[in-house]
Amino acid sequence: MKRPLYKNPAAPVEARVRDLLARMTLEEKAEQLCQDTIGKDPNPDNHGTDSEFNPRVGSIYQYCGDTRTRNAFQRIAVERTRLGIPILWALDVIHGWRTMFPVSLAQAASFLPSLTERAQRVAARECWQDGGIDWLLGPMVEVGHDPRWGRNVEGYGEDPYTAGRFAAAAVRGIQRDGRCAACVKHFVGYSACEGGRDYSYTEISARAMREWYLPPFAAAAKAGALTVMSSFNEYDGVPVSASRALLTDELRGRMGFRGLVVSDSGALHRMGNMGYAHDPVDQTARAIHAGNEMSMGDGLFRNIPAAVAAGKLSMEDVDEAVSRVLRVKFRLGLFENPYAPEKPTRKTCQLPDAIDLAHQFARETMVLLKNDPPRGNNSSLVARHSSLVTRHSSLGAAHRAAPVLPLDPRKIRKIALVGPAGDEVHPHLGNWRAAATDVSRGVNGETFLDAARRFFPKAEIRVARGCTFWDYTPPTEKDAALRAEAVAAARDADVVLLCFGEVPWMCGEKKSRRDISLPPAQPPLIEAIAALGRPLVGLCCSGRALAFPDLAAKMDALLWCWQSGCRAPTAAMEILVGKVNPSGKLPISFPRSVGQIPVFYNHHGKITPECPDYQDLPEENGPWFPFGFGLSYTTFKYGKVKVASKRTARSARALEATVEVTNAGSRAGKETVLWYLSDPEASYTQPVRRVIAFEKISLKPGEAKTVRLRIDPMRDLAYDLPDGRRVLEPGEFVLSASLRSEARFAL
Repeated sequence: MKRPLYKNPAAPVEARVRDLLARMTLEEKAEQLCQDTIGKDPNPDNHGTDSEFNPRVGSIYQYCGDTRTRNAFQRIAVERTRLGIPILWALDVIHGWRTMFPVSLAQAASFLPSLTERAQRVAARECWQDGGIDWLLGPMVEVGHDPRWGRNVEGYGEDPYTAGRFAAAAVRGIQRDGRCAACVKHFVGYSACEGGRDYSYTEISARAMREWYLPPFAAAAKAGALTVMSSFNEYDGVPVSASRALLTDELRGRMGFRGLVVSDSGALHRMGNMGYAHDPVDQTARAIHAGNEMSMGDGLFRNIPAAVAAGKLSMEDVDEAVSRVLRVKFRLGLFENPYAPEKPTRKTCQLPDAIDLAHQFARETMVLLKNDPPRGNNSSLVARHSSLVTRHSSLGAAHRAAPVLPLDPRKIRKIALVGPAGDEVHPHLGNWRAAATDVSRGVNGETFLDAARRFFPKAEIRVARGCTFWDYTPPTEKDAALRAEAVAAARDADVVLLCFGEVPWMCGEKKSRRDISLPPAQPPLIEAIAALGRPLVGLCCSGRALAFPDLAAKMDALLWCWQSGCRAPTAAMEILVGKVNPSGKLPISFPRSVGQIPVFYNHHGKITPECPDYQDLPEENGPWFPFGFGLSYTTFKYGKVKVASKRTARSARALEATVEVTNAGSRAGKETVLWYLSDPEASYTQPVRRVIAFEKISLKPGEAKTVRLRIDPMRDLAYDLPDGRRVLEPGEFVLSASLRSEARFAL
C-alpha cells in the first residue's frame, strides 16, 4: 500500500498539510482544534481533574507524568486511530522543569537575556526528555504596572523594550533544538486588570496598547514563536479571544505571526460572563473567526460541525485553523518522531550544566537595595561592628564607617538567622514548578541556613523562625513565643540575617493582593529585632514588588533575593561575603505604598511637575525604588554621552552614541548601562523617557570601557500612532546613559 503523502518527511510541509486535510472528516478536524486534560495538574494554580483520554484530540495539557506513560497514550493516537495524527503535549513551564531557575521577574533583574535563552533551552530539554512535553505554555510577556497583580512574577517587568528582549530570548531558547514550541502569552493586555484583580475588566486606550502592551509580543513574533495564547480580558468592548482586530489584523497582519493561537484555559466559554456571547455554537464561530485555532480545556470547538451546519462557519474557516495546528506538528517532527526518550530522570534532569547555569543566573538577579554602615544606639556600637565588614568596599568613604556589607566570615562569631524564610526551601523556588514538586531532596532543596553554614563555618548560627509567613488573624500567644525566641537568638549576635518576604503561593495566577506591604505576621518581628540595635541584614524573597519603606529604614542592608531558584541561597551568601559583587537592577518600580500605584518609570509628563502627587507624601513624588535601581560594592563613573552621525549600508541617517564607563572602586563589578530616550516635544505626546537599549558590562578596578549604541531613527526615535502608523518627526531628542549622563541632539 502506497504511503500517504503526509507521512513522507521529504515532502514540503504545505503539501503534507493539504494532503492530510483532504483525508479528514469534519469531526476529526474539530478534534484537532481541541485541547483536553489528563490527570491532575501538579501546579496549584491549575485545577485539572481526571479526564478520559481521547486519542483524536489535538493536544493534551496539564499532564505531568513520565515519558513511558506519555508514550503509551501517544502510541494509541499514532497507531490505533484512522489517520495516526500525533498529539501535542503541553504544560505551563515558566522557569524550569525540574531544575528551578529564577522566576521571570527575577530573570529580568539580571538584564542578561542570554541567560534566559540558555535557561529556557535547558527547560525545554528536560521537558522533552523527562516528561515528553513538547509545547511549553510560556513565556508570559505581559508588561506589569500594578504589583498587586499576582502574575507579575511570570513576566519581565514594567518596561516593554526589556520585556521584548527577554521574550525573544525565551522563545529562541525553547525552540532552539527544534523539539519544543514556545507559547507566548497572554495576547494581549491581561495585565491591565483593574486594581490588579485577576480576570477583571481592562480599560486600555489604543495608545497604551501600542506603547506598552503590544511591543513584547511583536518581539516574540519576530523571534519566530510557533504559538501564542489569546487572553481572557476584553479590549474596546470585545473579548480579546473574539477580537479579529487583535488576533488577525494586529498579530498576523502587522506582526507577521504565522503560527497557532490557543485560547487561555476556559476563556472561550467565559464570553458569557462578560456579557458578550452565551451560546456555545456562537462562541465557537466568533472565536475561530477572530483567529483562535485551539480551545483549551473546555471542548468548545467540538461545536464546529454544528456551527458549519448553521452557516456560522465555512469549511474554509475550519481548514485554515486546522492547517495551523498541523503545521506546528510537522515542524516539530512529531509525525516522524512522536515518542519521547524513555530514560531515567537522573540522566536527563538537573545535570551539572543546568545546576551551574541556575547558580550563575541567581547571582545576576539579586538586587542590593540598601547598604549602610551598621546602625546602633550609639557611635561605639557602630565602631565595634565596623570590623565585621571587609575593608575593600568602595561604597564607604574614608571619613565614614564602612557599610555593613560585605561581611568578613573570619571575624564573625555569632550569627542570628531569623525569619520565616531562614530554613525553608519554598521561598526560593517560585510558583509554576512543573515537575519540581518534590523539594525535600536533591538540588531544589537548599535553604539560607544550609548556605550560611558553608559560608560561615566558624560561626555559631542561631536559628529562629520568629513568625509565620502569612497570617491575617490577631496575634496569639504562639506568635509572641516565636518572636521572643528570635529576639533571644539575636540579642548578642554579631550580625542578624533576617529572612522574610513571600512564599510562592502568595503570587501567581489567582494570587492578587490588595496590600503589597509585608504580610501582617512579619512586621512585629522586624520591629523587635531592629530594636536590639545589632547589625541587621534583610534578605527578602518575593515574586513581586513590595512596599515597606518604614521597616526597611530599620535595616542596615537589604538584599532583594526574589524567588531566584534552586541555587538562590548560595548566591545570596556569596553576595553577603563579597565573593560576588551584586549587579542586579530592578525591572519594576517599587512604590512607597499601595496607594501610590501605578508608579512606573515611563509615564507621561505631569501638567504641574512641582505639585506633590499626594499631600501625605510631600517629600518625594517618585517611587520607593525606581526602575533600574541597584547598588554595587564598587562605584561606576560615567563620562559624557556623545552622539554622532554614522553612515551605514542600510541608512544614511543612522546615529551612534558612546559613553565611557569607569570602575572607580577597588572591586571588580558589573554595570548595566540603560539607554533612555526622551522626546521633549512631539505632535503626539511621548513618555518622559523610555528604554531603547541596554548592555551589561564587566569592569575590573580602574578599568574603563566605551559603550556604543547604534541608533536607528525609525526603530528608536519614531513612535506609533493609535492606528498603527509609525511616525518619525524631526526635532530635538535627549539620550541618557543610566540617568547619569545625557546628550541632546537633533534629527
